[in-house]
Amino acid sequence: MSTLEVRNLGCRYGAREVLRAVSLSIQAGEVLAILGANGAGKTTLLHSLARIRRPSQGTVTIDSQEIWRLKPGDVARQLALMPQSERRDSSLSVTEAVRLGRAPHRGWFLPLTISDETMIEQALTAMSLTELRDRPITELSGGEWRRVILARAIVQQAEILILDEPVSGMDLRFQIEVMKTIRSLASGNGMAAVLTLHDLNLAAIYADRIALLAHGELMALGIPAEIFTPEKIQAAFGISVLVLQHPHFKTPLIVPSS
Repeated sequence: MSTLEVRNLGCRYGAREVLRAVSLSIQAGEVLAILGANGAGKTTLLHSLARIRRPSQGTVTIDSQEIWRLKPGDVARQLALMPQSERRDSSLSVTEAVRLGRAPHRGWFLPLTISDETMIEQALTAMSLTELRDRPITELSGGEWRRVILARAIVQQAEILILDEPVSGMDLRFQIEVMKTIRSLASGNGMAAVLTLHDLNLAAIYADRIALLAHGELMALGIPAEIFTPEKIQAAFGISVLVLQHPHFKTPLIVPSS
């Protein structure tokens, strides 16, 4: 199973420094949630991990191989990205869009195998998309489209999932279903999952570790109980909160203090 590692990462947009000196690793079987206020650098960090944005300094490696020295096709077979937003102006059906996840393995012209089709059916089921399978993607709601993108990432069969706001636009039911699926892919299938979230309580329940970004720096890294303290949340988000214990999961539960 693959390990993704970041060492002394820095990123710039022109003269503006967005990330500096970020170092962390994502292990097989682990869910790592990257949290922080708007503008903290979360999406930029994910784009660097996914070989979309070349960092201005530092390295990103998969199993000790520098990601920018690998061929794009080799990266696509090891790493799947669910972007925060994606255009959908084609006439593809839901099933056709999910099938695109097999392209890194089958190319664009080889027919899909029975095994490929089985993976696609499993992903459609996991994301509750079977009733929508023939619907054009242009007719989907925002939350439905997000589930299609995640299903496509799943059938890519990569060992590392990079997910930018995977539950954005979803109602509560699908937020929980998606987070459970990501948790299952990590703990059951040995995948490594790194994701950004705005919901701290979802992160506390489903993530193994939290990377807390503030002002372009990695402010804290650890298990939820270590990261979710009133002091750290105040420093990262500029808001006073109470941190209680979840009555069921026994994880940190963040609520407003007033």
